[in-house]
Order: sequence, then C-alpha cells, then structure tokens
Amino acid sequence: MSNDSYEIKKARPISPHLSIYKPQISTVLSIGHRLSGVGLFFPIIASCWWSIFWVFSRFDTSYLECLNHMSIKFLLFVTSFGYFYHFCTGVRHLIWDLGCCFSIKSINVTGWIAVVVSVVLTVVYWLFM
Repeated sequence: MSNDSYEIKKARPISPHLSIYKPQISTVLSIGHRLSGVGLFFPIIASCWWSIFWVFSRFDTSYLECLNHMSIKFLLFVTSFGYFYHFCTGVRHLIWDLGCCFSIKSINVTGWIAVVVSVVLTVVYWLFM
C-alpha cells in the first residue's frame, strides 16, 4: 500500500459506536425485541423436554410438583413477560409495516404503550393462572 492511500484511509472518519449515541426508546426496544426472541428459544425447548419427560414418566406427579418451586415460578414469570414483550413489540413492527406511526412522537408513544401493555398482560396472566 502506498503512503498516499494509507493517509487517505487514516483520514477517513470512523462510524460512531453505540457508546457515542444517547439511548433512545426505539433503539432499546429494538434490541430488547431481538434479545427476547432469542431468549424465548431456551424456555420453549425446556418446556418441550419437560412435557416429553412428563408423558414418558406416565404423568408422574413429581413433574407437576417442581412447578411450585419459587425459582421455576420466577423463570416462568420472566418467560411470560418476554413472550408478551416480544408480542407487543412485534405488533408495533407490523403497524410500521403498514406505513403508520413513523413520526418521532408516535414512535415514542407506541414504544411506551408496548412496554406498559406487556407488563399489564404479564400481571393479568399471572393473576388468572
């Protein structure tokens, strides 16, 4: 590489990183949507295996008793919130696919609506569970 091309590449600006930008609700919700989608994979696989083991144990009650453990209930609660959060932000993305709600104000409002509705759905789900 010649000295001139090296100087040209060195003088180019670099892309700003996440540490430079102030976190916005759309950024945080987008990252959360992706993480919740990936994170839901593991509880779904675990529940499938739990169901298989329960069926092949001829419906042993010990498999149901493990659901009363506080750590399992906490994991189920977090999983249900992840599901409802992923669902609400997915509906938000579907609304965007229709070409609606692209102003900054509506992006912020629908983001907070998605968060509040996912919390409410999680609480209602566990009150009636």
